[in-house]
Amino acid sequence: MRLRSLLFVPGDRPERMEKAVHLGADALILDLEDSVGGPRKLFAREAVRGFLEITPRPIPLLVRINPMDSEFVEADLDAVVGAAPDGLMLPKAEGAVSVSTLLGRLAARGAHPLPILPVATETPAAIFGLGSYGEVADNLCGLTWGAEDLPAAIGAATSREPDGRFTPPYELARSLTLFAAHAAGTEAIETVYPAIRDLDGLAAYAARSARDGFTGMMAIHPSQVPVINHAFAPSPEAVASARAIVDAFAAAPGAGALQLDGKMIDAPHLKQARKLLARVEGST
Repeated sequence: MRLRSLLFVPGDRPERMEKAVHLGADALILDLEDSVGGPRKLFAREAVRGFLEITPRPIPLLVRINPMDSEFVEADLDAVVGAAPDGLMLPKAEGAVSVSTLLGRLAARGAHPLPILPVATETPAAIFGLGSYGEVADNLCGLTWGAEDLPAAIGAATSREPDGRFTPPYELARSLTLFAAHAAGTEAIETVYPAIRDLDGLAAYAARSARDGFTGMMAIHPSQVPVINHAFAPSPEAVASARAIVDAFAAAPGAGALQLDGKMIDAPHLKQARKLLARVEGST
């Protein structure tokens, strides 16, 4: 499942779902959690289930359920599991134990395991479970993080500096999620960029995320999708460089280090080049 861009759609807005599948996102996240108020939860479940049942799927459709300890999650699962979503986003996950709990609830309903995308940093305890996701790696389609619920949980005033940068505690949460995803061998999905009209700021942020090793990013507005897709698509120059590195080592089997275009390259460069080319080939 390619997850370069994932677009949130409120579960109680079925008319938006129909439009969203044609907006260029790699996947949709049909939301039953934060964007849907309590009185609208029932309608949202019915709308999401109906959309999953009747819509041809040109792209994967994930559903963000409510947290495992909420009063809403059982009804969420009852409503959508039978309609076979392509994955479930699990908010307020606290490591492998949360994923295992969700898998158990799916099994209790006679459902096959579904790919799970945990939101891995929304509680203080979640930070200490980030290293455990490798235990459930086969059941993950990615790992992502959030910078809104965690400051609220610990009484922080904000997660951002006046210029929009994350404060140190939340930079730490971001970095740990990035490493946890790669340690588990799954997609590292960057959190949302909330300033929906600031596309230049989004472009800069998404470019930094791709540079740092994230493989995709979530979007909260359709206008963000093409910006994110561009940021996470390797440039022709990067692809050409990766191919040159792979070709150079193929021409010199057994070499530990080589010189290419006046620069030394070695095993880490080869590994990075192969990963980039695998991403490109997997998207075609």
